[in-house]
Amino acid sequence: MTKKNILVTGASGTVGFEVLKQLMALDQYSITAFDKDTTNSRQKLLPFQDKIQLLFGDITNENALNNFKNIDVVIHLAAVIPPVADDFPELAKSVNLIGTQNLVNHLVKHSPDAFFMYSSSISVYGDRITKPFIKVGDDLQPSEGDYYAKTKIAAEEYIQQSQLDYTIFRLAAIMGNHKISKLMFHQPLNTSLEIATPRDTARAFVNGVEKQQALSKRIFNLGGGEKCRASYKDFLERSFTIFGLGKLDFPKKAFADKNFHCGYYADGTDLDQIVHFRRDTLDDYFKMESEKVSFGRKFATSLFKMPIKWFLLRKSEPYQAYKEQDIEKMNHYFN
Repeated sequence: MTKKNILVTGASGTVGFEVLKQLMALDQYSITAFDKDTTNSRQKLLPFQDKIQLLFGDITNENALNNFKNIDVVIHLAAVIPPVADDFPELAKSVNLIGTQNLVNHLVKHSPDAFFMYSSSISVYGDRITKPFIKVGDDLQPSEGDYYAKTKIAAEEYIQQSQLDYTIFRLAAIMGNHKISKLMFHQPLNTSLEIATPRDTARAFVNGVEKQQALSKRIFNLGGGEKCRASYKDFLERSFTIFGLGKLDFPKKAFADKNFHCGYYADGTDLDQIVHFRRDTLDDYFKMESEKVSFGRKFATSLFKMPIKWFLLRKSEPYQAYKEQDIEKMNHYFN
């Protein structure tokens, strides 16, 4: 029996690495892993070079894709994500849009029957504070300044207009190996937050490989479901407790009131009924996070929680705008 040739882009990323591990565990596919050549990607991927075809390159360079041949399924996860995507919009466009166009064009020429599985984002729906329940058919209205969402929308359109068979998964907040950044303060505390773990997200893509007919030319919202929901405030409070940071006692105007994204997927079961990917709950996520934090680390953090939170507050762009009374920025962040 001929094995399906599966290409995974962004294979060293949080979801990509989970996809790679799950595919290898099945032992029924021929796998090509593609990622940018960095110290991190080599460290993560080189241990598997005897089991997979490992290729390093820049997706924005068409010539870097020349070794992609006879591909049956593509799981396209390579992307520049926020905050880098929003700070460097041209880079985001180059990787997220032009890189996707390069990949699609190459496949149309050399693997026209390939099934293209694309990772999009909940950010395409924009600010949903007042209308938190989201469905696939809702208008795509990225928040002001959300260049990442704009690149995702443009890439989606290009894929849909191509000759390839495809499916698009719009990912909710994928929580796991999450790094604290200034985005922490961009999200309003009253945001309705639905997460998915990296392993559940990866399972959706991996199980989808054999569900092409049911997924063909359709877009789905991918989230963990009702058991993975909380307000952003509750989510942060639980996170702070786990890491020993104590109360969420930041000053007024530390968090934005608007112009972010996230919400609850009202139609998220549509995808789960096809690929059966949901296993983890919000409690499972916090248990996994708790297991990463040693007693010593938590104790040390608790001793220095005030200066740590002061350091975090300095990352808050909404708070800086408020302190400086920058009217333009305040209008962006606050009602």
